[in-house]
Parts: sequence; structure tokens; C-alpha cells
Amino acid sequence: RAMRLMSQQSAPPTPTSFAVWFEYSLGNSLALRKTIDILIAGKRKFDPAINHELYITYVTPHSGVDPLSDLPDQLSGLLATAQQFLNTAVTDNQTHIKALGEVSSEAAADADPRTIIAKLVDELSKATTRAATLEANFAATSEELDSIRDSLKAAEQRSNTDALTGLANRHSMDEFLRLAQIAAMEKDESLSVFLIDIDHFKKFNDDYGHQVGDQVLRLVAKVLQEGVREVDLAARYGGEELIAVLPGADLEACTSVAERVRRRIAEAKLTRRATGKEIGSITVSIGVAQFRLAESADNMIERCDRGLYQAKRLGRNRTVTETELEPEAGAA
Repeated sequence: RAMRLMSQQSAPPTPTSFAVWFEYSLGNSLALRKTIDILIAGKRKFDPAINHELYITYVTPHSGVDPLSDLPDQLSGLLATAQQFLNTAVTDNQTHIKALGEVSSEAAADADPRTIIAKLVDELSKATTRAATLEANFAATSEELDSIRDSLKAAEQRSNTDALTGLANRHSMDEFLRLAQIAAMEKDESLSVFLIDIDHFKKFNDDYGHQVGDQVLRLVAKVLQEGVREVDLAARYGGEELIAVLPGADLEACTSVAERVRRRIAEAKLTRRATGKEIGSITVSIGVAQFRLAESADNMIERCDRGLYQAKRLGRNRTVTETELEPEAGAA
């Protein structure tokens, strides 16, 4: 089946290409299947470059999606099912009460009315008690389910947030970027990323201590968060590096946002909390890249990284896009 698909899509007959289409045929990776289906629908050519990117992103051992990422949704579904079950139980009990009421009108004409009435009253009393108890338990259980759901949401929020900066953490960013890549291919829209590194960050820590270093990180994070849209994601990538993912933004638009953030950081004033003394200016170096069809997130971020370090080589406090990158040493 893989070979037939490769022939139909004119995919190159290489081992990595076969691995991609074999995995697609097995259907084990929903992300790979969705990506290839989008490419086929868009009548994209599966040339060696595209097939290689699919292989790196979806087939290599390190590219899988964390199976626990769907756990919160599964738990929410379980809670919803439990609540629906309780709702059904209440409805059934109410139906039972109604049925008992109908029995009273169908009683045999020759039976002793007093006996029938006594039995009906007794059954109705029991049914009413059961209903009241069940509804009370349902209300209490519903409140408990709401509490559990709120706790899960809070726990998920904590697990996706960097404690120091309040931005999304690396795990959350990886998942957001993965979905943004799929959406960009599906809708044939742009997607761009910029990576920030604080200039001379080690000097802040060495000269003023780690508390001031943390203060610098929080300030840069605050400016970054305020500088992007609600649909974008600002995250802590690691150490003193922050990252922003901008769905729907091309390289030019992303560069404009990155430059605005860079200037605002350079204009910001930071004072040492203990003494109120103003600390030297903070600057950042930024690299910008735009998503290329079916490429891995690592490849896109690697171009951002190269742009960032080129910015540092050129004197720091500047933004470099992937179109301005100097040829790598040893490159043809």
C-alpha cells in the first residue's frame, strides 16, 4: 500500500520516503496522516525535501507527540459522562414516579379503593424520598465534578506555564506550534516565529545577583506578552531565551512585531528593588523565520537561532531575519 501511494504521489523511491508512506499506511500517527492528507488535497508535490521534512518531523524516534497530552480531555470526557449518567438516573426516577401515578387510575374497579390508595401513597412516599435523595446527591456530585474540573484546569494551566515569567512553557509551546503548523498547511496560511535572547544576561547575574537576573527575565517576558496578539503565543524557550509563535503572520509582519518588542525592551527602565537604583539598559537580540511547507519545528527554530546569533555577532540589540542569514561555514 505504501509503494502504491508513493507511485500515485510521485514520491521519491528512497528509504526515508518509504518510511514516511509506510507509517502513513499503518495510520499510527494521526498528525502525519492529517499533514499528508492536507498536502494531497492541496496538490502539493512530494519531492525529496518535503519527504525528508515529513520523515524528520513524524517518523524519527524523537518526533512523537506525548501520549499524555490528551489526558485532560479524556478526564473531562469522563466527568461529562458521569454527570450525564446522573442526569439519566434522575430522569428515570421521575418517570417511575409518573408511572406510579398512572397505576392509581388503572386500579381494578372491584378492588378496595382504600387499599389501593394506601399502597399508592406508600409507594409515592418512597419514590419521592428516593427522588429527593438522588437529586440531593446529584447536586452534591455535580458540585464536586465542577470542583474537580476546575482543579484540572488549574493544574493544566500550571503545567503549561513557566513559573518565573508567567509565559507558556516549552511543552506548551511545542504543542501550540505543532497545531499551528497543521493549521497553516490546512488553510494555506503563513506562520512565523521569532526567538529572543537577552544580551549580556550573565553580566546581570554576576553584577547584581540572580534575583535581578530574574527581574530582567520577567520584564522582557512582560514586554513580549504585551507585544503579541491574543492569537499568538509567547513562551519561555529555555534559560534567557523567549519565543513568540505568530499564526497567520508572514516574515515581514513577524519582523515588524519583533522589532517593536525589541525597541520597547531597550526603552524600558529597570530599578533594583532593594535600593531603588536604576540598572543599566536591557537589550535583546532576535532571530525571525517563517514556516516552510511540511518542515519540522526544529528546522524553523534553527533558522531563528542562526539569525539571533548573527545579530549578536553584528553588535547585539538588533533583529535578523532568515533572509539575511550569512552562509554557514562549509556550505556550498
